[in-house]
Order: sequence, then structure tokens, then C-alpha cells
Amino acid sequence: MTQANNLSSKPSYAPTMTVAMAQKRAQFISAIRQFFAARQVLEVQTPLLSQAGNTDTFLQSVAAHLTYQDKPCTYYLHTSPEFAMKRLLASWQVPIYQICPVFRDNEIGVRHNIEFTMLEWYQLNYSLDDMAAELGELLEVLYGYPIVLSHYRYVDAFMDFVGIHPLTASLAALQAVAEDKGLIGFNFNSAENSAINREEDIRQSWLDLLFSHAVEPNLGHDLPTLIIEYPPATAALAKTAVDKDGNTVAKRFELYINGIEIANAYDELADGQALKVRFERDNQLRKRHQLPPMPIDEHLLAASDDLMPCSGIAVGVDRLLMVITGASSLEEVIPFPSGLA
Repeated sequence: MTQANNLSSKPSYAPTMTVAMAQKRAQFISAIRQFFAARQVLEVQTPLLSQAGNTDTFLQSVAAHLTYQDKPCTYYLHTSPEFAMKRLLASWQVPIYQICPVFRDNEIGVRHNIEFTMLEWYQLNYSLDDMAAELGELLEVLYGYPIVLSHYRYVDAFMDFVGIHPLTASLAALQAVAEDKGLIGFNFNSAENSAINREEDIRQSWLDLLFSHAVEPNLGHDLPTLIIEYPPATAALAKTAVDKDGNTVAKRFELYINGIEIANAYDELADGQALKVRFERDNQLRKRHQLPPMPIDEHLLAASDDLMPCSGIAVGVDRLLMVITGASSLEEVIPFPSGLA
């Protein structure tokens, strides 16, 4: 066997990530920890398993069937450490961060994996602008040179790349634009759906489809880009505000680099009753989409009433490492993708 053939035939147990990338990943995570240690942000660790689940219609939790006190029960692997971290935040009232594995069912692809690594942190008395500035400082450390963040309103991005105002366009107009862009095979207005979905839910489905297919791929190629002022329906745990045009928007931003979503930040809603209403509405939507309703985290609802004003952000560690190192897929920055684990 030639040396070339020998090198190309990897054993079945081999990782997809090289040792050189593993060394870069270790340095990358070490730099993140040093960044927060220098700012006296406390590193925490919360359970991966919870009796409650994420009610978001489009995030599917991984269920785990356990025996607790000799009785069978279902727990869920967290889709984010947010709920437990907010309980700590309400109790301790100090800035905190966590780097941990999170799980989202049925997410496999070049940029997706069922298990992935998330960095999440919360700062007290931080506005979204403060959080964006701190994110920029972290990116400068990880890139190794100064970073300029572009700010781009959701409405403006939608109009630039879709050609229609997302908050005022009719449902018929949204569907027509989607069809014109070749997004066929979707029909949120079908007779079946119209009987069970409210108009605002159908509208948001079309907006999400158009944004993911026609807007996202264009974002963050020249500069890392923060999309700001999202529709309220896209941010269940965020406060809302009125934009310069008089529209109600979510106090949220997302970071995009090279067309890839990297981070998601909220000005956190500290109102347990309002959260309960939103979670119950999520579960109604899940039923309409023939998805099982998820147990609501009552501990989170209670803690939310004691939250100080704060902002929080979740960063996909694997994706950020991927774009910074120039890797073409997640397989290059994690050792064993879900299909090989």
C-alpha cells in the first residue's frame, strides 16, 4: 500500500477533527475563560437534564426516559442552559457564564449537530448595546485583531434582500414573494392550517421562511453583523419596545458571520406571568403543529419575578470556531458528529 493510500484510509473509529484543530479549540475555549475571569464573571455549571422543556415550536428537545424514586419519568436534555442560569442569576445577583453541551433533536447538517457547545452569559444592568459592545470585545480577543460590528435592522435587511416590508406586508404578498423566489412546497395558508392557525402565526411562518432562505445567507460577509429589532413573535423571553417607525419590536439581536447565525441576545423579560402566557401560547402552537406540549419550568417563572434588569446572550462555540478558523463544516471542529458518536 502506498503512503498516500495509507493516509487516506482512516479507521472507522477515527475522529473527524484533527489534533491540530483540537489544539486550536482548546486554546479558543481557554481564551474565552480568561476573558470572563478578567471581568470577574463567575463560571457556573447547571444540570443538562430537566423536568421542564423548551416550549419553542421550532426547537425540539431530546427526551430522556429515567427512573426517579423507583418511578419511570421523562426528563429533557436542555436546548440551552438559560432557564437554570436565570434561577442562579435571580438568587445570586452576580454576572455569570457557562460553556456546556446543549441538545436539539433532528438537527444534522454542515452547520448543525444534535449535540453542540454553547457559551451563554448574563450581565446585570446591561442594555443590549452594552452586551453588543462586550460581544465585540470577546470577538477581538478570539480573532486576535480589532473588530467592527455592523448594525442592521431586521426591517431594513428584509426590505433589501426580499423587497417587501416584513411588518406591514399582507399574507398574500409574503406568499407571492416566497413563490417568486422559488420557495415552493410550503403552504401555511392551506385549509387545514387556516382552521387551526391564527393569522399572526401564519404571518410569522412566512417571515421566518423568507428570512432564513433569502436574508440570512447574505449577512456578515463584509463585517460581523448584528441584526436588531426583530418581530416580537421571534423572541419569547425578551422585552419589547417601539421602533422609530412606531412598530413593536423585540429587544433582541443576532450575530451573523459569513451568512451563519452565531449568537442570539435578549434584553431579558423579568415577568413570570407574562412568560407563562407566552409559554402556554407556545404549547398551543405545538399542538397545532402536531408536536407534544412541553412541561413549563415553574421554577423559571418564579425566578423571573426576582430578576434584576439584565441582558443575556448565547453563542454557538462550534460555529464561531468554524468561521474563525475557516473550516467548512462543524465536522472539522468537533471530534464525533452525532452520526458517528
